[in-house]
Amino acid sequence: MSTINPVALPVRAAAAKPDSPEKVKDAAQQFEALLIAQLLKSVRESGSGWLGAGSDSAGSAATEYAEQSLAAVLAHQGGLGMATLIAKGLRS
Repeated sequence: MSTINPVALPVRAAAAKPDSPEKVKDAAQQFEALLIAQLLKSVRESGSGWLGAGSDSAGSAATEYAEQSLAAVLAHQGGLGMATLIAKGLRS
């Protein structure tokens, strides 16, 4: 039988310092913003875009920036309500 080397075991999460509620809320809002941005990108790429064709690289970059900015603002203002649920789940 082999023995387990205690030095090689991973550090338990319980030993780590818990995150503050503000950090949890911010992380949840960032995650929701990412999901909203992906939804907007998906709609744009399906051909039913909402900010024009974006056929050139500058237009495409501007459209992506606008999508990310809109997603961040929406998530910060409550968005789809997912950030609240995620934060609650991470706290419990």
